[in-house]
Formats: sequence, structure tokens, C-alpha cells
Amino acid sequence: MSGLALVTGATSGIGRAFAERLAADGYDLVLVGRRKERLDEFADAHPEVRVQAVTADLSTRDGIDEVARICATEPLTMLVNNAGVAHYMPLAELPADKAAELVGVKVLAPTLLTRAAVAGMQERGEGTIINVSGMIAFSGPAPHSQMPRRAVYGGSLAYLVALSQILSAELEGTGVRVQVVCPGVVATEFHERQGIDMSAVPRMTADDVVTASLRGLELGETVCAPGVEDAGLIDAVFQADLAAFGAQSPELATRYRSA
Repeated sequence: MSGLALVTGATSGIGRAFAERLAADGYDLVLVGRRKERLDEFADAHPEVRVQAVTADLSTRDGIDEVARICATEPLTMLVNNAGVAHYMPLAELPADKAAELVGVKVLAPTLLTRAAVAGMQERGEGTIINVSGMIAFSGPAPHSQMPRRAVYGGSLAYLVALSQILSAELEGTGVRVQVVCPGVVATEFHERQGIDMSAVPRMTADDVVTASLRGLELGETVCAPGVEDAGLIDAVFQADLAAFGAQSPELATRYRSA
């Protein structure tokens, strides 16, 4: 494989693992992150490929616009929307600025970067868009006793799942592939930066997440769940979604009619 790949959140964790793997596969890279020194360090360590380091904050509209211009003007082969922030807390306790940051990074940025990149990919007849979500996207029905509440975080990840599935259908036959990768807990700096100690929790490596994502593309998966052994469970979720969607009627359901 080779081409030009843009990876957001590339300074650590899953983004860094994507950058390493894609460089090894011969991709030139546009790496986006907030920490310039880490981006420069990566570029210096990989002279075998062209690396453009872009220091940008994707929680801001200026940062999104800067990276979107690159997505629209460079002949990207792959876009990896990986950047993220955690802010694990119930909505009532989530400060407004943190809520805005989370939605900016995990909803607005992937939407606008994908929008900027996809037209060129369609014109060239090839391209891959990978959105990094998480298994928390599937946690909505969990009772409070089982899953800590983090409504905005979980909702943003669920958005990426639906966006990726519907966009994949929109782009059918164009040569542009779309995938959403949904890992569980991954051994990265992600939680540490939020002051959360996950050292006692079994965690997947970022390299394994990347391996699953790239192999999932080969398998034709739109939704890649690296830690779910039985892929039929994921299929069952979406078959149930489609069954409910197809079962709707313009008639008011009986349970809502007064006795």
C-alpha cells in the first residue's frame, strides 16, 4: 500500500500507531495534533516518507478549518479521524466548555474533515475514511449500576457509528470506503490525561486496534470491533436496528392508545 494519509490525534495512542503502520506501508503522511514537538519528533524519525506536521486544535473552528483546507486540496488516499478527548462525567456535571470541546473534536471535526476530503476521493475513484469511535457507542441501554454515565461522550461515539454506516451506503460504487473502528479500553495516554487510573483494567494495545482496522477493511467491514470475537453479535445489533426501522407505520402503535 502507498499514498497520502492524514491522521488526526497523531501524537500518541491509536493515532500514533496508525502513523507508524502507515509509514511502514510506504504512505506519505499529514499528521495533526496539538503537541508540535511530538509531531516533529515523528517526522525526524521517519525520513523514508514525507511527513507534514500540522499543529492544530480540533476543538476550535480555526483548527478544523485549517485541517479541512488540507483535506480538500491534497490528494488524500486515507483520512483517519482519530483525535479525541474523554471528559467522562454525567451531563449535569460536564462544564459547558468541556462539552463543546468534546462535540467539536468527536462530532464536528470528523464531519467537516470528511466532507472536505470525500469530494476529491470520489473524483479520483478511490479513498478510505476511518473514524475512530469505541464500544461505548453501544453502551446506551446499560443500567447505571453497570456503566458510568457519560452521555455526551457515548453519544458522540454513537454518532460516528451512524455517520460511517450511512456515508458508506452513500458512497457505494464510488471506490471510497468508510469504516468506523470501535475498540474497548486501549492502553494509551488517553485516560491518564483525564486523571483516570486504568492500570488495573485489561487493555488492548493500540497496535492491535490498527491491525484490526486495516484487516477489517480487507474483509469489507464498515463497523470494526477489534475486541469482539463473535462478529455475529455486531451484525445482530444492526439487523435489530433495521428490523425496528422497517417495522414503523404511520398508524399510532397500540401501546400509545388510551385504554
